[in-house]
Amino acid sequence: MLDGTTSGPPPGLSPARAILYGTAVVGTLDILDALIFFGLRGVAPARIFQAIASGLLGRDSFQAGAASVALGAFLQYFISFGIVSIYMLASRWLEPLRRHPVICGALYGIAAYFFMQRVVIPLSAATVSPKTFGAVLINGLFAHVFLVGIPSALAARAARRPRPSAGPAAVTA
Repeated sequence: MLDGTTSGPPPGLSPARAILYGTAVVGTLDILDALIFFGLRGVAPARIFQAIASGLLGRDSFQAGAASVALGAFLQYFISFGIVSIYMLASRWLEPLRRHPVICGALYGIAAYFFMQRVVIPLSAATVSPKTFGAVLINGLFAHVFLVGIPSALAARAARRPRPSAGPAAVTA
């Protein structure tokens, strides 16, 4: 148009693409944190992925070799997809989640950490105790604030806003 307006899609990523990118970022940052943090404590990378898979397989995960490592990697990104998607959906109804991604994302990260530790892990087949203290707790909270919550919020903010529905007043003949 000559007046400088465009009729194309609004700026930003599609919600699906924002979730996809957010999942890739959150899943990768979170697993890198675990690989580094626990790796410095002598835990082999395969064992970390098997620990994730133990949520479904229990103790058998540590005897299943490469199959449980692959399952753990899949579950890492599946859980990340859920975390990013939940924030995205909530941000569609609660505008402050989009307007304040750092604060809201940090709070979401803390909530996600405690939900995983107090609900998901105890209900899973994992034999790991959900009670964490000291460096493990501090690292877990740090990672969930900066590597899970805030990136989830930034992904939601990058998504295009839903178009307002055209009500009866918007339709003219």
